[in-house]
Amino acid sequence: MHDFPLLYSSLEEIERRRMIGKPLFSLGRILATPAALDVLLAAKHHPAKLLQQHQRGTWGTELCVADKAANDQALITGGRLLSVYVVNGIRLYVITEAVNEETQRRECTTTLLPSEY
Repeated sequence: MHDFPLLYSSLEEIERRRMIGKPLFSLGRILATPAALDVLLAAKHHPAKLLQQHQRGTWGTELCVADKAANDQALITGGRLLSVYVVNGIRLYVITEAVNEETQRRECTTTLLPSEY
């Protein structure tokens, strides 16, 4: 099972987990578009590496400060999470859906090109 909460109570709680490299949230079902997989395959970059970074709250160097802060707030409110990574000069999005109010979980995480969003 996992040892992270569905929602966090504070930014400090998030930062403590981030500092020790623990996953912050569930990825749910893992998906990727064929184009994103092509980029990763050409770069010999395993998709799990991006997913691990995303799940640990290292949102990528291509994401602005305001969007990183929005992600941290989304860990408190249950909102959507977005990371942006560059692989072989190509930007990839990793998006985890917001918490589903009915199921009380994050349903899926998708890796895709920005043009596919």
